[in-house]
Amino acid sequence: MPLQIVHHPDYDAGFATNHRFPMSKYPLLMEALRARGLAGPGALNTPEPAPAPWLKLAHAAAYVDQVLSCSVPEKIEREIGFPVDPRVSLRAQLATGGTVLAARLALRHGIACNTAGGSHHARRAQGAGFCTFNDVAVASLVLLAEGAAQKVLAVDVDVHQGDGTADILGDEPRVFTFSMHGERNYPTRKIASDLDIALPDGTGDAAYVERLDTILRDLSTRAHWDIVFYNAGVDVHAEDRLGRLALSDNGLRARDEMVIGHFRALGIPVCGVIGGGYSTDVPALAARHAILFEVASGYA
Repeated sequence: MPLQIVHHPDYDAGFATNHRFPMSKYPLLMEALRARGLAGPGALNTPEPAPAPWLKLAHAAAYVDQVLSCSVPEKIEREIGFPVDPRVSLRAQLATGGTVLAARLALRHGIACNTAGGSHHARRAQGAGFCTFNDVAVASLVLLAEGAAQKVLAVDVDVHQGDGTADILGDEPRVFTFSMHGERNYPTRKIASDLDIALPDGTGDAAYVERLDTILRDLSTRAHWDIVFYNAGVDVHAEDRLGRLALSDNGLRARDEMVIGHFRALGIPVCGVIGGGYSTDVPALAARHAILFEVASGYA
């Protein structure tokens, strides 16, 4: 069985090539996966847009309605980082539906990955930081509501702290949120996760992986998790323009191998989402995101 990959062509909302959020990484990631033989027959799954009742499990009803009707107040659009037009609204619904689908596939097959997702700055009342809806929070709450999971772990190693996920899930005892991120990076005001590890600028491969190894062993003692959502942001890379950390391609691979291998060895399903990555060299960025899928395919 090949690695189950969730993708939709409308993950790309068609931003200008010079936009700080590199939308073209989504089709380029698919090109990279095809070149690596990971997107063949039997591997690809197409999501439907997340319906409003799912979105309202995690987000305020008024905000969901604003996104769906493309009437988000300008002040919130500025915090998100782009206008919420019909393409952006559809993209947010599809990416969220994609993470729900990937989670269901992970429960069935042990592992699955979405070629989008990891929008961890979207809070209950609004979006922020290039994030419109918080797909991992929505998917966690959908699985809990359906009884498909009782204990959920969110492992977020994007370079930016997962403030929105912490905001939405802070009062949900069935979900444990863990964020390992750059100490001096966005957001300025962080919202406490269940466990936060803040790293100094310039942290490289060896120190990063050593710290993560200790934490993963600790997380395994806290509960028997029914599923792990893994936000594998590549903005920890030394060449990322918003990162401030110093991981190499080999460091990214070692990190993904460590996280996925740890939980799969325990028989725990893993749902991977790609998280952040920011570079003017978008093909190189897409290749960094492809590392998640290369590693995950070894556990399919």
